[in-house]
Amino acid sequence: MTADVDRERPGARPDRGAVDESEGYELFRDDWGIPHLRAADALALARAQGHATALDRAWQLETERHRVLGTSASHLGAEAVDWDRFVRRARIADTARRCFDRLAPETAAWVTAYADGVNEGLAEGAERAPEFAAVGLAPGRWEPWTPLGVWLSTHILFAGFPTKLWREEVARRLGEDRMTLFATDGPGTAGSNGWLLTGARTATGAPLLAGDPHRFIEDPGVYQQIRLACPEFDVVGLAVPGIPGIAHFGHTGHVAWAITNAMADYQDLYRERLRRTPDGGVEALGPDGWYRAHAHTETIEVAGAAPEQVEVIETDRGPVIIGDGPRAGAGVETADVAGGEAAEAAEGAHPESGEAADGTFTSLRYPPRVTGELGFDALPALLRARTVADVDTALDRWVEPVNVVLAADTSGATLHRVAGHVPVRPYANRLRVVPAEDPAYAWRDGETVPLPRTEVDGPAGIAVMANERGLAAPLGVEFAPPHRARRIRELLGADTDWTPDAQAAVHTDTLLASSRQLLSLLAWAPGLGPAADRLRDRLLRWDRHMDADSTDATLYARLRTDVVHRLAAHPALKAVTGADDPWRSAAYPALFRPWLAAVPRIGYALESLLTVGLLPYEHRLALVAASAEAVAAAADGTPPAPWGELHRLSPWQALPDRTPDASDAQAIRPGVAGDHDCVLSTSSVPGVTDLFARGPAARYVWDLARREDSRWAVPFGASGVPGSAHHRDQTPLWARGALAPVVTDWNLLHRTTPHRTTHRPEENPAMTAAPEPLAPALRPAVHEQKVEGFGTVRLVPVDPAADADLLHGWVTEERARFWGMADHTREQVREIYEFVDSLPTHHAYLALRDGVPAALFQTYEPDADPVGECYDVQPGDFGIHLLIAPAEGEGAVKGYTEALLTAFVAYVFSDPAHLRVVVEPDARNEKALARMVRVGFELGPEIEKPEKTARLAFLTRAALGLA
Repeated sequence: MTADVDRERPGARPDRGAVDESEGYELFRDDWGIPHLRAADALALARAQGHATALDRAWQLETERHRVLGTSASHLGAEAVDWDRFVRRARIADTARRCFDRLAPETAAWVTAYADGVNEGLAEGAERAPEFAAVGLAPGRWEPWTPLGVWLSTHILFAGFPTKLWREEVARRLGEDRMTLFATDGPGTAGSNGWLLTGARTATGAPLLAGDPHRFIEDPGVYQQIRLACPEFDVVGLAVPGIPGIAHFGHTGHVAWAITNAMADYQDLYRERLRRTPDGGVEALGPDGWYRAHAHTETIEVAGAAPEQVEVIETDRGPVIIGDGPRAGAGVETADVAGGEAAEAAEGAHPESGEAADGTFTSLRYPPRVTGELGFDALPALLRARTVADVDTALDRWVEPVNVVLAADTSGATLHRVAGHVPVRPYANRLRVVPAEDPAYAWRDGETVPLPRTEVDGPAGIAVMANERGLAAPLGVEFAPPHRARRIRELLGADTDWTPDAQAAVHTDTLLASSRQLLSLLAWAPGLGPAADRLRDRLLRWDRHMDADSTDATLYARLRTDVVHRLAAHPALKAVTGADDPWRSAAYPALFRPWLAAVPRIGYALESLLTVGLLPYEHRLALVAASAEAVAAAADGTPPAPWGELHRLSPWQALPDRTPDASDAQAIRPGVAGDHDCVLSTSSVPGVTDLFARGPAARYVWDLARREDSRWAVPFGASGVPGSAHHRDQTPLWARGALAPVVTDWNLLHRTTPHRTTHRPEENPAMTAAPEPLAPALRPAVHEQKVEGFGTVRLVPVDPAADADLLHGWVTEERARFWGMADHTREQVREIYEFVDSLPTHHAYLALRDGVPAALFQTYEPDADPVGECYDVQPGDFGIHLLIAPAEGEGAVKGYTEALLTAFVAYVFSDPAHLRVVVEPDARNEKALARMVRVGFELGPEIEKPEKTARLAFLTRAALGLA
């Protein structure tokens, strides 16, 4: 809690404010226009939240209400028909009604109060919002169940069920074994960063919780900064407009919580066989035979066009979301249209390329439709939480989306768990569309998958959630690559004195670890011309940060784009690209095309496609070489612009291009740093565009020592009203990664009358002067070992800049000719080890004998190195390179190299995951080979590498008696 408790207390009277006696609440705003609400009880506060949201976000609320009902096309026109058809077929509004009817009475009253507040404020809010007049629309009425519909429609695509359609197409066109070839964080999912630091790693000794949800960025924003206070609770957080309470990111003053998408799979697609009955009804084939399915017809009104009819069909599995209603036939049996002609469908005939895989009709089964539960009973309980145990109990009622949760309270207690509803069913359901008539694919009634949890407290004092294959791994199929999670841990692990302001350095980190594989192939690309060779040198010197002012980042993006397009044109992928791209198929609704387009799939999966499984190593080298030549030639004619000039935000707007004037373009479309796999995840679509539509939809830092030291920011502003003072006043903050303070002192808040911001908090990142390079003997060691009769061996990380002279002297001596750097300059050696230092899979160390540099020791993961292409890499393999210092050559001290190897091997095998050491000295280096055999290595075959003929050798744990 804060030091000045009385000034935060909801019951304390401020010196000024705006009291709305008729509504029974008080509304204040801080310098950023963020609403702070205070009421006599929780119901009055819910009403106040709805009312204030209607004032600030009337057009956004009206847009969401129409999206729930499937009536957006009535004022937005034909472009909205696809969405309207989907939500009607998926029965979103009807499901919201069902879920509202099952709410606990006190929760239903609370949600109703919110909807009442929205209705009371909409007329005034609509007068402020010019969009209503632009489309000739009057605000409609919110029903008590409307907030549940908004939640459903917002999150129905979060689990990415259309990816199953893509996998079906891949399996059918490329083969069953290639079904998950493109597995990665797909274009239809949303991810986030989140991290928790225990008191052991903070300046105050209390936990810090921080992060940023990555979603498709909308204008107005999908998150609303708000404060909700009454005698029962006082909570600041990020609300979802249209939803009461604070679901995802909140701080009660006693406990704080945050979430990320767990990447769980909890929605299924079923291949349905339907037929038309003589009376015009619809029957579906289930495990027990044909039965009558629900069917009715609705009309979609379309502005500027004729109305469209949509038949809504629901089977026992769920609503049918793909396929037009079955056609009438001469008889019941001939009307069976599960795919093409009835007889062909009955025989399971495969459709031609471009048609839907194995059937025309597909139903969607999702938990709220099955159970009538949406998890809204958790929301008021979260507001009242005072401990992590309270948060934990509240989240037991959570349903969807399935999230990973971090929480901490002022006592130092922490929580790390998954929350949500994942049904028990076969694993095949997660992967693909399954047959509706087969009982093997049914959900097990009333059963849910146990949800993982883990402890946060430990020596590291760090917990990270970044959509990776971590805590939630048992629940999903595809997860985000591990790069963001690893980088966040790396950054946080570097300090034990973290403050709220210093979190900006993590939020805005731009290292693109996923560039490693492409750059590695570029490094070994054969036969490059002079221009391409210069391009290679430049990119291998690049620090791999996607900074806004970096032209190297732009060059890398150009190279990546060219590689993506060359892969798309490769014969190996011909069946899913070009004219055969599944997104061209008329069998699928246009709404699902982002999940079915091959080029974005290739772009997002590029790292894995360049690693294993698709093309032989030589083909990958040749492809990258061709791209390097093309990009180098283009760069000569068109020098690259800074990345931030190309990498601009492209937010979704219900009414696009309605900015007040051209000068506003920078406000809504700022150029920023980052990329898809950076911690600063501003996600463009590799191979398609450098613009990005998905990124940090908010940033937050929750301080459990002093809530008033917490920080937050959103992409635009607190207001959704174009032209208002707080419509886009946070964009400059957001674009540069700065955060606004969370104001908790009521006496520092202002009246609700519109006012211009008079104060802008200065950006206050954690900036320190670069430290002087440390001498090797003063650096922290990753391993230290006393070797009897030899001395103490310490392994310390190489500092490429500080150690350049030392390393250059070693690698250019004649005795080191097998190292392959005899003709390298000092700068080239430095650049090589800077590149090695940037790789998460390769590391370089100086070995010190009693404090004196004695050897260069390098480690690598074989499956991330060219050597991995030359032999069958086994789980637990770990590669090493060793170069002995000149002053201590062979024979200078008896057993010198063997003594060092003793320490090196002990270091490698100190990690139980390492089962076998792999070395690959030059096949001509007879001394090295003999030395390896003496130590216990078993010689393997000779292999051909671009730079040498090498001889593999292996040392197992068993050989050392460690198994």
